[in-house]
Amino acid sequence: MFEGQKTYKGVGFMKLAPLVLGDLVAKIPIIQGGMGVGVSLCNLVSAVANEGGIGVISGVQIGFREPDFLTNTLEANERALAKEIRRSRELSPKGIIGVNFLVAMNNYKELVAVAVKEKIDLIISGAGLPMELPKMTKGTETKIAPIVSSGRAATIIAKVWDKRYQVAPDMVIVEGPKAGGHLGFSKEELKKSPLPDLKDILVDVINALKPFCEKYKKNIPVVAAGGIYTGKDIAEYIKLGAAGVQMATRFVTTEECDADINFKMAYINAKEEDITIINSPVGMPGRAIYNEFVKKLEVSNIAIKRCYGCIKTCHPGTSPYCISKALIDAVMGNVKEGLIFTGTNAYMSDKIVKVKDLMQELVAQAEAL
Repeated sequence: MFEGQKTYKGVGFMKLAPLVLGDLVAKIPIIQGGMGVGVSLCNLVSAVANEGGIGVISGVQIGFREPDFLTNTLEANERALAKEIRRSRELSPKGIIGVNFLVAMNNYKELVAVAVKEKIDLIISGAGLPMELPKMTKGTETKIAPIVSSGRAATIIAKVWDKRYQVAPDMVIVEGPKAGGHLGFSKEELKKSPLPDLKDILVDVINALKPFCEKYKKNIPVVAAGGIYTGKDIAEYIKLGAAGVQMATRFVTTEECDADINFKMAYINAKEEDITIINSPVGMPGRAIYNEFVKKLEVSNIAIKRCYGCIKTCHPGTSPYCISKALIDAVMGNVKEGLIFTGTNAYMSDKIVKVKDLMQELVAQAEAL
């Protein structure tokens, strides 16, 4: 929603309302999405939180820089997650810090437990239905938010949480087909024109959650995600009833983004035709920047020399590639042989900016509209 009529240089505009999750209030209704392996860690997360948005740590293979990652992967991930949460808190003591976990991860429960122990503000969970998440956060202050791609998925999750745990989501993120990462749409759906419309899906999810809002006498903010790039986009979705937006691609080309400069430049150098759909070992399609890695996949699978045991649905003998190695290679700067996940609008990036300037630009654009 918008609140408070104002004027700027004689032009009327509405102030963006904060994003409210119970006792948590984000002054700016923008969530920075958790990205890949190591793309969004404490530097980016704290910068967004300090500007009044919600910064989100990517919880996937977060221990990739730990010295024992190859030999002691689970403990390395747990240790690194605790470090990133603590460091984010140090850099943004008053900001809202979240973490994103894929339900498909083998170490999902262990990492959720670490995040809860570290008193993370928010857990966002997608790439599967997080049916048991309320059990893992029960009795804590940690807020929980599933990612869905349909009103049906929102209803299924809300019904299960209601029946098993007598709770409703604190927030729901609606991810449309223009997002990167692991998409809740088939490859066939993603190649159709036009694509399923996020605006329609958003309205469906808002309506699906109304009975649970009424039953639990609480507002369940619904956040739009996937292909949102400008303040104009933000204004459009908020006018439709979204409580805020989640943006990921836009934050890659910031000074504070934790990825290697080569990763950021891959976005800046990408053309619209370079954005392509690939299969993910998670079992869902993903969107990536075309490079040597994707070119090889068009010919054959890329042999897995070492399995990290990261994804439940991945079988090294038949999987098209090792997603852990591919994502780690990319974030470390090997952008030719790594996997560069992205939303549809990476090609619109033309320079590296500060998070502060980006947030101010987005808010000004949205409020003016």
